[in-house]
Amino acid sequence: MGLLSRASYLVRSKLNALLNRAEDPTESLDYSYEQMRDELKDVERGVADLTAQKKRLQVQRERLGDNVEKHNEQAREAMRQDREDLARRALEKKQQKLAQIEELDDQIASLQSTQEDLEEKKSELQERIERFRTKKETMKARYEAAEAQTRVSEAMTGVGDEMADVGRAIERAEERTDEMEARAAAMDELTERGVLEDQFSDEDAIDRELAEGRSDREVEAELETLRAETGKSASRDAESETDAETDVDEEAVEAELEELRDEES
Repeated sequence: MGLLSRASYLVRSKLNALLNRAEDPTESLDYSYEQMRDELKDVERGVADLTAQKKRLQVQRERLGDNVEKHNEQAREAMRQDREDLARRALEKKQQKLAQIEELDDQIASLQSTQEDLEEKKSELQERIERFRTKKETMKARYEAAEAQTRVSEAMTGVGDEMADVGRAIERAEERTDEMEARAAAMDELTERGVLEDQFSDEDAIDRELAEGRSDREVEAELETLRAETGKSASRDAESETDAETDVDEEAVEAELEELRDEES
């Protein structure tokens, strides 16, 4: 595998790993769940705002109701004092307050209807979120179990990305080792043949051949010396055996002569 091919493979591996993480369904499920939670919070804030606004209108209506009663008392007091003009003004203000109360009642009723609608949607959304959360956790558990099973299967069969990387690394190491061993063997062969000379030695190929010749001659000389020593030793052993045989014959002769002398006597 060339350098460019290896670099391309590494880039593809990293890119695939990033894409796989980006497409992680568990993260998508968590994101969707958080989105739904945010929507629920928006609905809850809307309900709270409507409730607060309705309360303000109700407080304002109560004040207008108090003003209506006040204007009634003013009108009665004015009539007791024979001030019909004041009684009329008090009643006119009363009618204005009643008109405002009627308008507020309409607004309060509209807010109440909107609030009830939002609260109903809030309850539905909460139920949906709970169902989604249960399904999300189930899907996450299934995905993580499948992912773990896949990793184990890939590790056992050696088809995963990491195992493939290990296999390719071993191949590259073996190729590199074979190359280095072949190169070392070639260098040794060339050095022995004299094609390459040792840069740290003063000897050249001629010096090495002369040294080999001297060594051969020295070996031959030693062999010749051993042969000579072996020949001398064999000669000495033969002479010793001959002398021993001679001594034995003379003794036998003397013995026989002695026997003869005894017989003559």
